[in-house]
Amino acid sequence: MYIRRDSKAMKSTDSAKCLGSKSLAICCLLLHLLLCIRPAVSQTQSPSRYLHNVDSNNNNNERLHQILKGSGAGSGATQLNWPQPPKQTVPDVKTELAKLNNTYVYQNAWPANNVKLGAVTAVSFDKAGNVVIFHRVDRVWGQTTFDNRNQYQEKYRGPIRESTVLALEPATGKVQYDWGKNFFYMPHGLTVDPEDNVWLTDVAMHQVFKFPPRGGDGKPALTLGDAFQPGSGRKFCKPTSVAVLDNGDFFVADGYCNARILKYSRTGELILFWGQNTFSGISYDVAPQNFFAIPHALTLVPELQLLCAADRENGRVQCFLSSNGTFHSQYHNQLIGDRLFSMAYTPAAGGQLVIVNGPTAELGIHPEHYNEVHGFVLSMRSKQLVSKFGPNNLQFQNPHDVAVTADGNEIYVAELNPMRIHKFVHRSLAKPMSLSASKDSRDSAISQAVGGDQVPAMAVHHPSGKAILVASLMLLFAGSTFALALIFARRRKRVHARSQIYA
Repeated sequence: MYIRRDSKAMKSTDSAKCLGSKSLAICCLLLHLLLCIRPAVSQTQSPSRYLHNVDSNNNNNERLHQILKGSGAGSGATQLNWPQPPKQTVPDVKTELAKLNNTYVYQNAWPANNVKLGAVTAVSFDKAGNVVIFHRVDRVWGQTTFDNRNQYQEKYRGPIRESTVLALEPATGKVQYDWGKNFFYMPHGLTVDPEDNVWLTDVAMHQVFKFPPRGGDGKPALTLGDAFQPGSGRKFCKPTSVAVLDNGDFFVADGYCNARILKYSRTGELILFWGQNTFSGISYDVAPQNFFAIPHALTLVPELQLLCAADRENGRVQCFLSSNGTFHSQYHNQLIGDRLFSMAYTPAAGGQLVIVNGPTAELGIHPEHYNEVHGFVLSMRSKQLVSKFGPNNLQFQNPHDVAVTADGNEIYVAELNPMRIHKFVHRSLAKPMSLSASKDSRDSAISQAVGGDQVPAMAVHHPSGKAILVASLMLLFAGSTFALALIFARRRKRVHARSQIYA
């Protein structure tokens, strides 16, 4: 198991080497052209999941591939020769997905209309129950945002001028408070700890911040990492997420480049770290334990004393003992697919993981890898999916993070594009939805018609002006037709009488 307890034993990464062979450059150029054809945020794009047979002298080729998928790169990764597992029986994913129940109802009128958002990257809850979100306002992570050394290229723009942290009232979605102006450059992760402190990661600054409740005076109480200096050792490289224990110790997912998890004391002293990058080696249906292809989000399972990580490009959740980082279990399901962006734990129903996956971006390399972008509920007991959810029972486009209340009744999903924060309520508690809530889905339209707004039994229906006009025109037409028929009948009678006279 890959765990180190002495921070001095941590090695710094080597700087990037020159580009590889011409053939690889041509392949990369073709991938780049294909990527340009379809609009997407670099974070969500991914060519082939792994690099095949990468040698130890070609780290920059690996770096270039990973930049194309928006993941950065970890240099110095150990070359691996993983044995391929036995071929698994591949289910009919589309059919199996259709069988899953939709146990959560979308709240399409939430949040309030006046809440203006950029790409929403993270969501959590404060002690008052407000939904706290982190968003990028006017910033977009594109293909030129970082260079091949993971250096942020838009520092000249300065920090984001508007509030990047918003707290929304859970019932109405109205903003309760906001902060985070003129500080962040490229927001990523947000966690509110049991003491209401707010932990945030910025991938452009390569730093982790702890702020007092509600942002305090706007100055962090603790800062880890060197501003705009990617690295390893005591530095970070695009850190993604933070999880905090009740005693104040905390974990950091140093995700896009270093592919590791670090544990710190509440004062910021390093305790241990573990993890290696799976972007070197041969494709593996479920990668070995303690290896990550972007540890993208963290959640705690207090009852089992576990820390769980969303192993994004491996499409799985890995769980470890929070005391010492020992591997405990992993959760992977072919219906979710090869990309799993975030998960959150709820003790409801014996312990469940609420998961959001992401779109595949293999550019036709593996067309058999069918997947749908949904939220999923996975039972930790059975390791089986028990339900799915999405906006108006449809798919998401680019979900990035998810949070669930302790009772499992409400779920919130942060989405990059469209720039939204979504709310879902368990069907057992959901109020009837308006018939106009969804016009895009036949199934949701039917379900809303059955369970929509009920008309009071004593309500009196008054015909509209259009109905009266149509009825009047129909009566006029019928009367005119009858009158014409009567006139023609009389004329025929007179002609017949005359013919009788002159016969």
